[in-house]
This record gives sequence, structure tokens and C-alpha cells, in this order.
Amino acid sequence: MKTFVLAAVSKTCRMILPYGSTTRRVVGRRAHSVRLLRMNGSDWRSHPFGRSAAAWPFLMWLLVIWFSFTASAQQTTFQDSLLDRFTGSWVLHGTIQGKETTHDVAAQWVLGHQYLQFHEVSLEKDSTGNPMYEATVFIGWDQPLNQYACFWLDGTSGIGLSNPVMGHAKRERDKISLLFKFSETTLFHTTFLYNRASDTWQWMMDDDENGKLQPFARVKLTRK
Repeated sequence: MKTFVLAAVSKTCRMILPYGSTTRRVVGRRAHSVRLLRMNGSDWRSHPFGRSAAAWPFLMWLLVIWFSFTASAQQTTFQDSLLDRFTGSWVLHGTIQGKETTHDVAAQWVLGHQYLQFHEVSLEKDSTGNPMYEATVFIGWDQPLNQYACFWLDGTSGIGLSNPVMGHAKRERDKISLLFKFSETTLFHTTFLYNRASDTWQWMMDDDENGKLQPFARVKLTRK
């Protein structure tokens, strides 16, 4: 599409603008140039398009399309100072469903710095030697809703893609309070609370059934 627009602009400029000019104009960030008319009366009147204004709106339309494509190509990254503090390697330790557990957690920015991804894997193994728990989580920014969005995939079931439930949280200074809504009465709270003094995270999870909270996990993340 971009190639077509450039070709059309180039062709249109050759038709509308008389030849022989040495003036150049830089379009966008690249050295695309069009020849501009030295506006003397005889050249302007003698050119086939000189007396017609119909071609100029077409040229403007092509330029608008070109600049639109250029702007869309310059995609901005997601910058978040709180999530920046989540990057790195961590040891998770605490209780999940009343049992002591230890996990490794590694977090990094991915996909053009649009999402924070963290991989969580328990050190405890099952009877086959595989981790008792493993998850890959993405946290990004939902611009229309002006809040965090979280997509959580783990090994507890295979429905993460067929029936995805997104978590959302408003931006706060040192806290991300994700809410996963499974139904009108069944919710799940996942809260990350950052401690600036110790550079650690408290991670709290709670079941919410009909408004009644039940603790699910209380863990702490410490840097390796």
C-alpha cells in the first residue's frame, strides 16, 4: 500500500508540476522529493494541468494517506515505571492454598516493549518430574479503558485460550490490584504491592464468591 501511494504521488507530481526545478522538499523522515515549479506565467499556463484545480485535491488525499501510514509505523512503546521494577529474576516464597511453596519468577519486556511478560515455575515437582505449577503472564495497557490488562496462562487447565478471562487494574503508585471476573458472583483478586525500601513485592491472591473474600495465597518476591 505504501509503495502504491509513493508511486501515485510521484506520478501525480510529474503531471502537475512542470519540469526543470532544482527545489526539493523532504517528505516525512526520508529523502523523498518532488520537483516544484518555478512559477513563471508561461510555464504554468502552458502545462496541461496548469489551469485545472481538480488534480490538487487528489494529490492532497495521497499525501494524507502517506502521512497516516508513516504515523502508524512509528508505534510508541508502553512505558511504566512500576512495571519496570518488576523486571528481573525473583524467588517467590510463601503459602498458596495453605501450603509452603517456592517458585522462580523471571520478568522482562517483550514484543516491542508493549507487554511485561513473566514466567513463573514452582521448584516442587510432581510424580513425573514436572513442576507442580507453571505460568506465563502478560501485563499491558488497555488504552480505551485507561488501565492495566493482564492475560494469564498456566498449566492448571487447557482453557486459557478458548475461554480467556482478562484481569484489569487501575494505575496506582506502588500497587497493581488485578481483578479477574469469571461471572457476576465469582471473582479473583491478584494484588502486587511494591516495597521501595526493600525492592521486594508482596503478592496476595483472594477468591471472591458473592462478595466474600477467601485468602488463596500470600507470597513475597525477593530478587535473586
